Amino acid sequence: MELEKIQQAIRAEKLDGWLFFDHHLRDPLAYRVLGLTPPNIPTRRWYYMIPAEGDPLGMEHRIERGMTAGLPGARIPYSSWTEQVDALRKLTAGMRRVAMQYSPNCAIPYVAMVDAGTVELVRSTGVEVVSSAELIQTFEACWTPPALESHLEAGRRVDRVRAEAFALVRERTRNKAPLRDLEVKNFVRDGFAKAGLITDHGPIVGVNAHASNPHYEPTAEVNSPIAAGDLVLLDMWAKLDQPGAVYYDITWTHFCGVTPPDEMRNVFQVVTGARDAAIERVKSAVSGGHPLCGFEVDDAARAVIERSGFGPYFTHRTGHSIGQEVHGNGANMDNLETHDERRVVPWTCFSIEPGIYLENFGVRSEVNMFVGEREARVTGEIQRELALG
Repeated sequence: MELEKIQQAIRAEKLDGWLFFDHHLRDPLAYRVLGLTPPNIPTRRWYYMIPAEGDPLGMEHRIERGMTAGLPGARIPYSSWTEQVDALRKLTAGMRRVAMQYSPNCAIPYVAMVDAGTVELVRSTGVEVVSSAELIQTFEACWTPPALESHLEAGRRVDRVRAEAFALVRERTRNKAPLRDLEVKNFVRDGFAKAGLITDHGPIVGVNAHASNPHYEPTAEVNSPIAAGDLVLLDMWAKLDQPGAVYYDITWTHFCGVTPPDEMRNVFQVVTGARDAAIERVKSAVSGGHPLCGFEVDDAARAVIERSGFGPYFTHRTGHSIGQEVHGNGANMDNLETHDERRVVPWTCFSIEPGIYLENFGVRSEVNMFVGEREARVTGEIQRELALG
């Protein structure tokens, strides 16, 4: 456990401590932040308080001693309900504000791991419980230099597979040869395997109306043909097949022909304009040293789409945190599904992916942005024009 780093983060948030709690492996974040591997599934509650200053202090049930073995500090044993409450008072003694994996109104479900009753119990000792969402970013969302390099290399490989997939679509549709979205999906997965990439599922290959379903994925049971005059949306994400690697996640669109309908071309321009507005919002804030929250990035993209009259057709957040899971635990670019007030902090990465989803087709344009100390950048290729052919 990186005790000094944890305590430094607690002090930076002007908190008195960070209280960890688990029962039946409900909070994977706690185990990852603490670097703790439990000897077995905890069937009794354990607590572990890291103060801003001084030694940590934990508590364990008498029949499950050793559940937090290996972590520094003493342990208070308890068995009864009253002993548990008394021990909690000792853990929180002298403190006013402590963080837990809790989110007011469950605004950020990624960190809402502690049940409401436990939060109420801790509050009954006289302390204020606040969300650990900002603290979690430090330990879950901030990359190392090797992680960044893994992302950049994954991007180069994913972009190659994407170009090859569109070449397949172009060749088949020009020659009026049979092609289905499921075949393109399998082509991408095979390309990932050959390139040393892995993914949890996907990709999304949406044709025409299916492109308006942000989570459509062709299956053996549900799939569609691809022919001249169709729009194809390809959303693909993968990472290097190695420990500690992080994801690269993009979406591009392709029209099977040389002259797309004016409506399709217009929607593409609005979407990419919204994407570019969000990119510029991030770049200007980071280069100027100004604080930036996730919801502000969403506002920048959404404003462009709303001004164009397509507001009701942009039905999801602008972007999500990216890490070792494609949807990471850092700030999301979101003022729709949630009001994400978490700060966009250095050494984090997230997607920018506005979309417009009409009845007969949908367009989404997705890039990844990495934030450094004084500079933010898009980490891969950017689609400037609707792919044709």
